[in-house]
Amino acid sequence: MYPPEPWHLRGQMYLSVFLIPRRNMPALPPALDAAVRPVTVGGRVAVGAAWVSYEPGGVLHYRELLSAVLVHERGRPRVSITDIWVDSVASREGGRRLWGIPKELADFTLDAETEPLVDATVTAPGGPPIGSALVRLKRRLPGRYPLGFTVAQQLGEQVRRTPVRGRAGLRTAAAAWRPEPDGPLAYLAGRRPVLSLAVTDFWLTFGRSAEDRAKSRSAG
Repeated sequence: MYPPEPWHLRGQMYLSVFLIPRRNMPALPPALDAAVRPVTVGGRVAVGAAWVSYEPGGVLHYRELLSAVLVHERGRPRVSITDIWVDSVASREGGRRLWGIPKELADFTLDAETEPLVDATVTAPGGPPIGSALVRLKRRLPGRYPLGFTVAQQLGEQVRRTPVRGRAGLRTAAAAWRPEPDGPLAYLAGRRPVLSLAVTDFWLTFGRSAEDRAKSRSAG
């Protein structure tokens, strides 16, 4: 039903970073909450929210909206995804079973044809809207940049740590987010991002090969 890891993916991402009061931080599941601590800036928690279009050329192509908390594990930075929607059953099932990513299905409109504007909306299937955003793309930065981070999720009763590696172009951007104030992204409602970027024409590898997983177990 879904590809084995690692997943090789290509596409476009429209990312914003918010700083929110810790009391409004989305909850982490128990095993993960015991292992990591949120990264704070001036007493506020760093939360990233992104619209992603995974395009043909990767193992799957679909659309996605996610929100993630920047955390650390004994000083090592991690990203923990707290809310995420996709329009692919294969992505949902693979994300949940391979890595503990709590993907849900949703209906998307993601229009990037009217550059420099990107207009995005996501709605629960047969239900209310979850949120929308209007992104204005700005200056294209020269060159391509490495991507590298580790996603930490609760899988069963354990913490699963998954490497993500790749390269991408970057553009500065301005984004107006409109999450539903009584919806699952209510903690972002009425807030302005402190930073927005477009991560363009990326390719990335999500997860480890069976050989790498065996080496990791041996090293542990």
